[in-house]
Amino acid sequence: MAIWKDQTSKKEPVPFTPPPATPAPPPPSTTPSPEPVLVRESTMTAPADISPRHQDAARRSISRETRESVIASDISIEGKIDGAGHVRLAGRFKGDVHIQGDLTIEAGAKLTGSVRANSVVIAGEIEGNIEGAARVELLESGVVNGDVKAGTLTVAAGSRMRGRAEFGWGEEEQQAKGPRAVTAVAS
Repeated sequence: MAIWKDQTSKKEPVPFTPPPATPAPPPPSTTPSPEPVLVRESTMTAPADISPRHQDAARRSISRETRESVIASDISIEGKIDGAGHVRLAGRFKGDVHIQGDLTIEAGAKLTGSVRANSVVIAGEIEGNIEGAARVELLESGVVNGDVKAGTLTVAAGSRMRGRAEFGWGEEEQQAKGPRAVTAVAS
């Protein structure tokens, strides 16, 4: 008894019909044409079933994607980093870092200078102040020798810090509250 079924009947081949021929291009004109015009077509088209509002949101989210620059572990750089994008530091950097993006300092890396970034994750070492970050995360192997001013600060057990820390105080809150007089009423 066979487990598979033998097919003894042969199928007839299906005839192939070629696609219709395309019309011939028009003959070239004898008058010289002006310089060619380059037209760039959009490479991203939105499906027709998406509303224009959602199409705009999709374009904005794609334009917000930023790339990450990496300074490898065997590289030492002295200078300044300024701009938009994410930076991952695995080596040594001496200078200020002012970016509109996230800064990650990996274990074994060292940054000497001030930092301004949206988010800072520290597994290595920073010698300098961190100012104006929305979020600072100090991991277990992280070391900060300087002041930290951030919206939120997360400190893991085993990390080390020498300096002043301010967190949870937005600039708007400080300006709105300002100095207040406190009145106590005794009853």
